Amino acid sequence: MADDAPTPPDGTDISALLKDWASREPEARDRVVAVLYEELRRLARLHLNRERPDHTLQPTALVNEIYLRVATLERMQWRDRTHFLAMMSTLMRRVLVDHARMHARDKRGGGVSVTSLDNHEAPGPVSSIDVVALDHALTRLAALDERQAKIVELRFFGGLTVEETAAALDVSPATVKREWATARAWLYHHITTP
Repeated sequence: MADDAPTPPDGTDISALLKDWASREPEARDRVVAVLYEELRRLARLHLNRERPDHTLQPTALVNEIYLRVATLERMQWRDRTHFLAMMSTLMRRVLVDHARMHARDKRGGGVSVTSLDNHEAPGPVSSIDVVALDHALTRLAALDERQAKIVELRFFGGLTVEETAAALDVSPATVKREWATARAWLYHHITTP
């Protein structure tokens, strides 16, 4: 699958850097993060915009947290820029879910962060959901249909377009649209039904 994203202004070949990182080239990891830093911050802002207003994490802190997690990885295989950013978005989601769980535990169940599905055409009148409940529902969905769960992660949490999601998963845009609609309906049902 070709990386159809534009080359950064400095002409860096992201796919080549990612291959170098996978081959354990000493400076490749830091170079990838430096070149894609603004995109990583954009992803972090997207995630944090869906969190509670008083969230203690800032975009830079979230990027730093995922950097610490990937810096120690021994084995990874990034196909291209889109795949790398999708995986970073998934890691951001995990960090935020961990943070929400810790916050809920600290508050003895109160103050759990919420995120909106309204911007993503959720069926029905739901206005906000508990991010921990969404994570739990996504885990259940992944047990039933891993690709649908991945589509939700990439579209909802990663902010990828239908076309970018299709490229990341190596499926057609029509498949992404169909499974995105099915997954949203399934999640809506399982999050709103006690």
